[in-house]
Amino acid sequence: MSDFFAPFAPDPNEPRRRRFKPVPFRVIAPNLITLLALCLGLTAIRLGYEGRLELAVYAILVAAVLDALDGRVARLLKGTSRFGAELDSLADFVNFGVAPALVLFSFTLQDAGGVGWAAALVFAIASCLRLARFNVALEDPHRPEWQKNYFVGMPAPAGALAALLPIYLYFLGVPTNEEVASPFNLAYVVAIAFMMVSTVPTYSGKTLGKQVPRERVLPLFVGAVALTALVLSFPFAMLSIVVLIYLATIPVGVQRYRRLGSENAQADADAASAREAAAAPQDPAA
Repeated sequence: MSDFFAPFAPDPNEPRRRRFKPVPFRVIAPNLITLLALCLGLTAIRLGYEGRLELAVYAILVAAVLDALDGRVARLLKGTSRFGAELDSLADFVNFGVAPALVLFSFTLQDAGGVGWAAALVFAIASCLRLARFNVALEDPHRPEWQKNYFVGMPAPAGALAALLPIYLYFLGVPTNEEVASPFNLAYVVAIAFMMVSTVPTYSGKTLGKQVPRERVLPLFVGAVALTALVLSFPFAMLSIVVLIYLATIPVGVQRYRRLGSENAQADADAASAREAAAAPQDPAA
């Protein structure tokens, strides 16, 4: 029996078995971008409570830019995964729900006491509900193709950047009366929260720029450089203008959404009538 348990030296040339399969870097890269955005969102909370609001806004802004990049990088590298999608949702809740709510609370909402904290909670929870609804909508196989160009409600990144408008105006030196500004800021933050969980359609812009006419390429480059220079030179002025334009164009998007809905409903009705006419039995006498 001792032969069965005789000691032996392992073969040094024998390949070691891997416990886990290697993960391609093209799958890891988008998740690294998401984690970097999450670090910026958490850092924005710290900066907000340290009173460094300007840096807190910059951190949330860069997190929004990275959030727009991680999904595109994943699709470009063909590295999309269910893990990445779940991680992106959790990071978005922190970056565009928790971080803006706490930064706004440290800036202005705390002046309203418990009501201000309730407004911060409403904003954070609205962001969470909005992201949950977005994840469910992605799995809807019956959603018409034209509706994919629109979000249901205001997306979380846009809601976060829009909610920070009182901070932008503060850094622009807009004169405000604290007795008036605090209730206005509270009502504004709650309104943005309800916009995120509403069913108001907002244009997504996902299909914008997929095909650019050749004659517009150079003007596009010049415009992008000019816009970048303006944002770097006048960040809070440009952020204020962008937010106000975005809010002003929401009714235009709603009107266009309804028009497209009517057109597609009519087209579906015409197609159904044509199918019924083709399926109807033909009169032999005719």
